[in-house]
Amino acid sequence: THVDKYPNAMALSTVDSDNKPSSRMVLLKEWDEEGFVFYTHETSRKGTDMNANPHVALNFYWSELDRQIRIEGRVHNIDNTHADMYFASRPRGSQLGAWASKQSTEMTSKQEFEDAYKALEKQYAGKEIPRPPHWVGYCVVPTYFEFWQEGESRLHDRLVYIYDEKAASWVKKRLYP
Repeated sequence: THVDKYPNAMALSTVDSDNKPSSRMVLLKEWDEEGFVFYTHETSRKGTDMNANPHVALNFYWSELDRQIRIEGRVHNIDNTHADMYFASRPRGSQLGAWASKQSTEMTSKQEFEDAYKALEKQYAGKEIPRPPHWVGYCVVPTYFEFWQEGESRLHDRLVYIYDEKAASWVKKRLYP
């Protein structure tokens, strides 16, 4: 039996300022009553998309469980203190990579990235690595959940919860597959 290597992997879909959609996989790192938190470079394509349009969609799919969860909502930056604490908990190599990467921009060669990484290893040898100012946390505050479970003969089960702002409560609906 295969077990998903990253059960916290989720597709993040954004829309840029020209209304062009884009999706990529990111890792959910935290969740609480407010929403779902992940971290990335705010200068990356997803970061610039979210700064232009805070409406995003998340999709978790677990093939082994025949289940999927779709989430839609608005994203906002988390506070710097919280981002600093999470960054400090990351493996040292990941911290260096966050500094070395100019995420989503073109590089002339992989060697350029590896050289930058090695230079940072020397610069921070024996020192604590601070969080780069461009490396931030985002929280998706949900307004829509869809829970999907595969059923035999396409008799899938789909439950939707939509947040009604006026009533300040969640409305439950069942959808045809």
